[in-house]
Amino acid sequence: MSDYQTGFGNHFATEAVPGSLPVGRNSPQRPAYGLYAEQFSTSAFTAPRDENRRSWFYRMRPMTAHGPFEPLSRTSSPTGNAPVTPNRLRWDPMAFPSEPTDFIDGLIAYGENGDIGTGAGIGVYLYVANISMEHRAFQDSDGELLIVPQQGALRIDTEMGRMDVPPGHIALIPRGLRFRVAVDGPSRGYVCENYGSPFRLPDLGPIGANGLANPRDFETPVVWFEDVEESHEIVQKFQGNLWRTTLDHSPFDVVAWHGNTAPCRYDLARFNTINTVSFDHPDPSIFTVLTSPSEIPGTANCDFVIFPPRWMVAEDTFRPPWFHRNVMSEFMGLVHGAYDAKEGGGFLPGGASLHNQMNGHGPDAATTRRAMEATLAPHKIEDTLAFMFESRWVIRPTQAALSAPTLQDDYDECWRDFPKARLPQ
Repeated sequence: MSDYQTGFGNHFATEAVPGSLPVGRNSPQRPAYGLYAEQFSTSAFTAPRDENRRSWFYRMRPMTAHGPFEPLSRTSSPTGNAPVTPNRLRWDPMAFPSEPTDFIDGLIAYGENGDIGTGAGIGVYLYVANISMEHRAFQDSDGELLIVPQQGALRIDTEMGRMDVPPGHIALIPRGLRFRVAVDGPSRGYVCENYGSPFRLPDLGPIGANGLANPRDFETPVVWFEDVEESHEIVQKFQGNLWRTTLDHSPFDVVAWHGNTAPCRYDLARFNTINTVSFDHPDPSIFTVLTSPSEIPGTANCDFVIFPPRWMVAEDTFRPPWFHRNVMSEFMGLVHGAYDAKEGGGFLPGGASLHNQMNGHGPDAATTRRAMEATLAPHKIEDTLAFMFESRWVIRPTQAALSAPTLQDDYDECWRDFPKARLPQ
């Protein structure tokens, strides 16, 4: 039997023990085997049916059975930001820690926008880890998490099942779901914490019925549980701060569940890229994998956009991304290879850049020169995977990000030495 169920936003049903999933009732008076029923909701109860997200868990103990949460000494919150700068920013990859560091302790906030309290905006993190989480689980009550591994495969155990997430895949963890992360060596990647509407597949509009990410390629885990009578630490992120409590057993004791809010993974190699076959090239929105819409139609709280291998065939067209200023703010990362707008170097796998709204950016001077002089023919961009968290508001960098030794102080230099245009006399 497969360890995954396919589809995005489907209503799934899965049980580890035959007969543990009720039929016809969500909360029977006496669930099978003495299990406890729990509804896990990531939308308001009264949300329209096609927007309503909830799942029912049938677990070995109520999830409420723990003592009070206490503050942790460190916080992973992006709050307490430095003054906002209009400068373009770029960072080298973070070094791997020399001390044992798990996923929680290795999360470093780089910026945020919006407001956690009103449920709008995003937080942006990078992570480094060299050990697995042991007898420890994480619950983010502020937003759902989009995890993008760059180096090192992750195994993510959740209350609803297990997922293997190597580089080239992404994982989507619903707000409030408990999970732990195991690593198989030094691991690094990116995280988008989405405070707004849950990520969903974008509408296809004139593209039609097929293209971009297909629902069937998203994989949700089948149920998995463990019966472990040992102390576990639960770390919760709540309104920007970290809190902790302990359980005397594993929190991963859900024996059966059904519903339409669940974690999932997606292999980015399955993205069906759309591009031009005549001249010019469409806006980068054609590379949108997932979107978190806002109350303004067509303006996203956050879009997750990728730049994968693809054919470039446009005639009489500047092939790299063009120079632009944008009302959206762009945080970029690179999983592997080289990004086609920064072939001059400096943007490395595991690194990041931030171009906030209305500040000009585009290809570096070396890339521009090669692109303008190239003999145009069909060309395939290979061995690359870059991505972008694009949001409608300014992303405010943290003081930690602005003072990091990885921040490049010469980023603007990549746009020097452009020759002046020669106009007729």
